[in-house]
Amino acid sequence: MTKNELAGKVAESAGLGVGQAKGAVDAVFDAIAAQLAAGGEVSVAGFGKFAVSHRAARSGRNPATGATIHIGASKAAKFSAASALKKHLNP
Repeated sequence: MTKNELAGKVAESAGLGVGQAKGAVDAVFDAIAAQLAAGGEVSVAGFGKFAVSHRAARSGRNPATGATIHIGASKAAKFSAASALKKHLNP
């Protein structure tokens, strides 16, 4: 499902116009991204938790040349599903 399809489902479910629903979906994603960028986490009851995962710097190998390279530390978003969502997916 794409973001536009999600906005269409939200519009249909909430009785909104597609433009309003798309704005709401964009606002939710922007709020989640802003909170994660600030180092926080977002918990949605019954759905799951979005958090930031820290990856340490490490050494890697260039597959083309075999040379050792340095891979810098980075941050990544991670999602942990709530038990209610897991039960919904696995009845």
